[in-house]
Amino acid sequence: MKILAVDLGTKRTGLAISTPDEKLALSLPTVTDADVEAIAAVAKELGAELVVIGLPLNMDGTSGPAAERTHEFARELQALVAVPVATWDERLTTAEGDARLRSAGLRRKDRAKRADAAAAIVILEAFLESRRKRKT
Repeated sequence: MKILAVDLGTKRTGLAISTPDEKLALSLPTVTDADVEAIAAVAKELGAELVVIGLPLNMDGTSGPAAERTHEFARELQALVAVPVATWDERLTTAEGDARLRSAGLRRKDRAKRADAAAAIVILEAFLESRRKRKT
């Protein structure tokens, strides 16, 4: 199943897609603005069968304004696509993505350009790992 992951940001939105066998998470170009129509178009164009949106919970697990914004975005996206839309706890994914980019030797300026896509990959990898564990 091809799964599209979304790291919803205020300036940029990171995207990643799984391979059909769900073994790899591949980075996609970052989308500027949180445009629900653009994300719906990407999902349709790539043949995504599920969309997973990172849910920015507070560190204590509670929802704040960013999580509410994400839930609203998910509802709007669900109205535009014919596939399920789910949310996934994204706590610390930005930090993990940045650490990966840093370990790859990227400078701060280059990391900033790729941070949202890196976070989307982390979200997707965690989601895929959870699916694998449920299957066993």
